[in-house]
Amino acid sequence: MAKETKKESQELTVEQKLSTLYQLQTTLSKIDEIKTLRGELPLEVQDLEDEIAGLKTRIERIKAEVAELKTSIAGKKVEIEAAKVSVAKYKEQQENVRNNREYDFLSKEIEFQTLEIELCEKRIKEFTAQEQEKSAEAEESAKTLEERQKDLEVKKNELDEIVSETKQEEERLRDKAKDLETKIEPRLLQSFKRIRKNSRNGLGIVYVQRDACGGCFNKIPPQRQLDVRSRKKVIVCEYCGRILIDPELAGVNMEPKEEPAKEKPLRRRRSADAE
Repeated sequence: MAKETKKESQELTVEQKLSTLYQLQTTLSKIDEIKTLRGELPLEVQDLEDEIAGLKTRIERIKAEVAELKTSIAGKKVEIEAAKVSVAKYKEQQENVRNNREYDFLSKEIEFQTLEIELCEKRIKEFTAQEQEKSAEAEESAKTLEERQKDLEVKKNELDEIVSETKQEEERLRDKAKDLETKIEPRLLQSFKRIRKNSRNGLGIVYVQRDACGGCFNKIPPQRQLDVRSRKKVIVCEYCGRILIDPELAGVNMEPKEEPAKEKPLRRRRSADAE
């Protein structure tokens, strides 16, 4: 099958190749128009999806930090209760001491446990403040996430609506483009695609307009114009590299240029006196 396609492409005349190539150009331009109709929506949808994924990760991280802070607060409360029990025990022991040495030792232990309670209470205040700050941050991120999800839903609906309207047409055009590509020899097709890729307007083949290239609008020498009209070989613009064809092959009727009317020179009439 591949051999038959290759053979068919080789049997085409230069004129047929150029005509097929221009049909391909027209088809691809229509596909580009459909993509333009979608505009920046696909990119906007992708950006929103990335932002939403980032917000979800951020919220999960903040929640983990809040949970860790709560665990730390609970741990400090347990330490406070343990220290209070120790203080109560040491005070009870002070009532039954036998000498000053034991009393001083217990007093120092009570002082140490009291300082531990104060330190734990200080840490609890710090952890509580951090927890409140993180919780507020998580709440703000959750609101932003909800807004972004709504924006994403709207953008997706817009994109889906445009895609549904243009899907069948785009598929038809793509099938047509593939069919046309099989009729063009690979080397010419590859050159055309390379030129088209490097062109700002996506045009790889253009017709001559008013003695100039239809892509870069530089003047084309008369002899080169004759070569284009003869359709005997593939001619490219020496400035932009686009493939050139004549308007008739592209199905375009160029109106003849209107040359400005030449004014007739005025003859001076000799006066009667001079005669």
